[in-house]
Amino acid sequence: MTYFGEHTPKLGFGMMRLPRTHGQIDIEETKKMVDAFMDAGLTYFDTAYVYEGSEEATRKVLVERYPRDSYTLASKINAKMMCHDEESCQAQLKVSLERTGAGYFDYYLLHALSDANVALYDRYHIW
Repeated sequence: MTYFGEHTPKLGFGMMRLPRTHGQIDIEETKKMVDAFMDAGLTYFDTAYVYEGSEEATRKVLVERYPRDSYTLASKINAKMMCHDEESCQAQLKVSLERTGAGYFDYYLLHALSDANVALYDRYHIW
């Protein structure tokens, strides 16, 4: 059962700084971490287009191992990195969905939003 709103556990599992072996995300160790998180009754996972290897790891350690309705998953678009127009920004969503294999995101967030890049979100019609 996935929880939303006031029932969402207040702790999330960030998929940015995962353990690495020889420069690659250690999938087996990350599986253990995800299992412990889920066993504790926590369900919110967070990844991003720009987290190298994270979306693919999310597919292997979470999406392929747990029913889709047992967790919530967020990813993020980053208008400052790897975007140069509206189409390339929109493509980030498609690529993120392909990498994770999740089918959909419960939350799709604006990554690293700041005064320095808010105009890009306007220019690329990301809102």
